[in-house]
Amino acid sequence: MSNKKHEDIEMASTRESDAFAEKAPFLARSSSQPRSHKDANLAGYFDKIDHSPGASIMAYCLSSISMTVVNKYVVSGSDWNLNFFYLAVQAIVCTAAILLSKQLGAFQNLSAFDSVKAKKWFPISLLLVGMIYTSTKALQFLSVPVYTIFKNLTIIVIAYGEVLWFGGSVTPMALLSFGLMVLSSVVAAWADIQAAIDGFGPHADSSAAISTLNAGYAWMGMNVFCTAAYVLGMRKVIKKMNFKDYDTMFYNNLLTIPVLIVCSLLVEDWGTENLLKNFPEETRNHIFIGMLYSGLAAIFISYCSAWCIRVTSSTTYSMVGALNKLPIAVSGLIFFDAPITFGSVSAIILGFISGLLFTWSKVKQKVQSVLPVTQPTMSASAQSNRDANS
Repeated sequence: MSNKKHEDIEMASTRESDAFAEKAPFLARSSSQPRSHKDANLAGYFDKIDHSPGASIMAYCLSSISMTVVNKYVVSGSDWNLNFFYLAVQAIVCTAAILLSKQLGAFQNLSAFDSVKAKKWFPISLLLVGMIYTSTKALQFLSVPVYTIFKNLTIIVIAYGEVLWFGGSVTPMALLSFGLMVLSSVVAAWADIQAAIDGFGPHADSSAAISTLNAGYAWMGMNVFCTAAYVLGMRKVIKKMNFKDYDTMFYNNLLTIPVLIVCSLLVEDWGTENLLKNFPEETRNHIFIGMLYSGLAAIFISYCSAWCIRVTSSTTYSMVGALNKLPIAVSGLIFFDAPITFGSVSAIILGFISGLLFTWSKVKQKVQSVLPVTQPTMSASAQSNRDANS
């Protein structure tokens, strides 16, 4: 019925155009030709952007940087303590956007909800809750540059987890990058503690600043292991379930919603006084906008990642991911009051170089390398997992 109605409207429009052309052929030609030419130019322009490596890289970098900056902005309030609620809003917005996109035909490959798959995937979603919660807590207490630098330590834990679980390997160049990652984290911590002692940053009291940093480092340490457990667990389960990227994103967000809501209701203070502290009137609208954007940003990053890989290559995408750590760290210096010292700048540079070295080592790793902790024998399933993850 809807198709018939659409055809009737289209035919009526065609008849009106023909009648108008008979009455004023010159006007019809002059009005229709430029419009079609303009439409063709517009389509060509968008097609050019769609196949532009530079545009895809820029979009991926901007979406990643904006996500980190917005998260830091939302949780950086002095009285903020509703992290579970914030993450629940993120998951709800992202899930709603995915379902709406599917209805509009954007996510045609998204499979229908399957309760059996949901039960198998639920433990991974619990690991995701641990990862994102500890991430927001660490970001709440640490500056963006320090958070970004310490996030590199996750790479080390994941790499050796792959050695133990999937029969992976670590090259000498990767080991060098690991050493630089640890060194950059030590330098970053030293610079942060020194700045706190000297009275830089939001806390004038050095003891309060040191206490805040200690809490941040504790949450960051938990986040490193939660992230590694989530990534390794997801990698193990995702092959058995034959999930696509959008399926993973959909189930991750959907299944975390009830967990996050329950945790928020049980753990967090929903009193009027506490809500007013978390959402002060002068910044309330900005915080709400940031929370909504953070939910949409997950889809933006996923789309931009796929776009970047499609028009460039997986190698280029990996290099861009490593290079992107530098502008993310710098954005923390620009948008927030992170202390700019010789130590902090040195830590950012070391972290940037370590990321490049690790990415380059993964690019060069075409054959099985000699490693201090490589497993000498591998089963067929472990070998296939290794090939798929390399």
